[in-house]
Amino acid sequence: MMTKTEHGAEVFGNGFNCAQAVFSSFSEDYGLNVATACKIAGGLGSGARSAELCGAVSGAVLVIGLKCGQGTAVDVDAKQKCNTETEEFMRRFRKSNGDIVCRNLLECDITTTEGRENAVARELFTTKCKDLVVSAISILMDMGY
Repeated sequence: MMTKTEHGAEVFGNGFNCAQAVFSSFSEDYGLNVATACKIAGGLGSGARSAELCGAVSGAVLVIGLKCGQGTAVDVDAKQKCNTETEEFMRRFRKSNGDIVCRNLLECDITTTEGRENAVARELFTTKCKDLVVSAISILMDMGY
């Protein structure tokens, strides 16, 4: 049986984005099939196509919401729990990786032709991004997900 980090690395290596790789690694644990998880997270890769919030981080936040997010307007305890867990994940990810912003993590802006070419030439999508996927999954696992 594959570990969650192996699953995430494989999904990412098979052409899915970083958010899809992280989210789908946990989705079935919380009642959502992998295909649907990949569809939900489909637009979040490359910092939601803006080089902003890292897609691996976005995928992790989806996991947190799926596990403990608010399902009704009156469930303020779940809302607080989700907020607290998200803040803790962000803190840990920043500590481990230095930032949560895609362009800062990659040290280039992949929304530009020059930045994307730079990332490809430095093989960031197959190295750094994969490492960020594994990092996000590992942090979630350390947090009990």
